[in-house]
Amino acid sequence: MDYLPIFIAVTAAAVVLQAAILGAMFFAMRKTSSRVEQLAADLTTKVLPTAELVHSMVTELQPKIESAVINASEATALVHSQLERFDVTLNDIIDRTRLQVIRADEFVGRTLDRVEQTTEIMHRTVVSPVRQISALMQGLSVGFGSLFGTKRTRRNGSPVPQDEMFI
Repeated sequence: MDYLPIFIAVTAAAVVLQAAILGAMFFAMRKTSSRVEQLAADLTTKVLPTAELVHSMVTELQPKIESAVINASEATALVHSQLERFDVTLNDIIDRTRLQVIRADEFVGRTLDRVEQTTEIMHRTVVSPVRQISALMQGLSVGFGSLFGTKRTRRNGSPVPQDEMFI
């Protein structure tokens, strides 16, 4: 049997099928190409003017943005220096307040010591002698009362029992 005509027929069919596929690809590519050209035209007419506008705005605003950044940087530096000055001043105030509190505490302590010393001196020089003189006077009064036989009375006017007179 002769296979050659069968192979030729199969090859011819494959070539025709391949040509049909290439033709379909050509028409699909042409259609896609026209779409891409239309999109490129739309892009050129719509997007490029917007991009140019954005570029011109950025070019125009760039000095203003740089100026704002410089101003913000200077303001930050100024605030930082003011905060440092405030911190130094506040620390100075706190130190001075501490010193004044220490001085006031020492002053109050010295004053209380002097009041205590004055109280002791008053007790020694005035209160103790007055008590001693009072006791002496009371003793003399009781002695004279016993000597002369008079009865002693309490402050409310009732007589003092004999037991209470002995101390």
